[in-house]
Amino acid sequence: MILDAETLLLSPSVETLTAGAERLGLPGRLKTELFASVVELNTDVADSVSDAAEALQALRAGADAVAREHGLRIAAAGSHPVSPPEQEEIAPDPRYHEFVAYAGISARRQGVSGLHVHVGMPSAHSCFATLEAVLPWLPVVLALSANSPYLSGRESGHLSVRAQVLAELPRSGAPPPFGSYEEWEVFVERYVELGLADGYTRFWWDIRPHPSFGTLEIRMPDQPTSLERTIAFAALLQALCVALADRPARGGAAARGDYAQNRWAALHDGPRAKLVHPYRRELVAAAGLAEELLELVGEPARELGTLELLTPLENGGCEADRQLEVGRERGLEAVCADLVERTVG
Repeated sequence: MILDAETLLLSPSVETLTAGAERLGLPGRLKTELFASVVELNTDVADSVSDAAEALQALRAGADAVAREHGLRIAAAGSHPVSPPEQEEIAPDPRYHEFVAYAGISARRQGVSGLHVHVGMPSAHSCFATLEAVLPWLPVVLALSANSPYLSGRESGHLSVRAQVLAELPRSGAPPPFGSYEEWEVFVERYVELGLADGYTRFWWDIRPHPSFGTLEIRMPDQPTSLERTIAFAALLQALCVALADRPARGGAAARGDYAQNRWAALHDGPRAKLVHPYRRELVAAAGLAEELLELVGEPARELGTLELLTPLENGGCEADRQLEVGRERGLEAVCADLVERTVG
């Protein structure tokens, strides 16, 4: 998010940052998103999570440097604590204005930010199988990443109001239970033919194939403020894909029902949510399920050299709790200041 340095409210200055970053030779790029007060940081393709970490650190530092030159600041979180999204300017791109014309108020409420992790896949079949195997664990990831307790100047009642806001979009949440990658392709092509979408990137699911990149794109986490937690989630999701690549998925209508229930519980209560276990007929605490998840990915992470990067997730907490603690003690301006300070470190 792009903030005015004095007020710490959102500032529609994305073109200032993207233009300023062009001279820096960054390992990636700064680009526009729906709102002119948000800048998206895209790393280049990375051979490892450590390489991605270095790139993202450089991108954040570059964005911060350009922002400070113009009386601005950057802040990473799932939502801005104060500025109402509906009042924000839309970025000057015809695609975004077409989207707003289509989705109306649902689009204008999308003043939220997430972490998208692309994991390279060896084939379309492998991508589809991994998607189905990973999906039941994503509510746990959401619970740990929850970092958007405020919206429009008040406590939302959820630890991830971002996930609730995203659910207002068409084609959100979990993708339907397709039987194969080919069925997914047919579904997308039919929506394009009907004029409901101009491509698969207009399907705002929590996880989706991204064939032009050759990746599985996981879009579940709230945007972490901490760089270390951002990298931890990237390492977690890569290792989870490796751990479950060859395991049979537990799909079907019941699994999608459990996913919908778990997604809501995770966005509402974060690590204190009660979730339906992905494999067993029992209700478990998200924090306890997170321990199982870290155990599940332990060996793949060790082989990938990313085990130590998972350390920030071991305490089972989430950054939304810190936001609420600061806000209740010192007010929302202090929350904004804390986000700015912790974004760059």
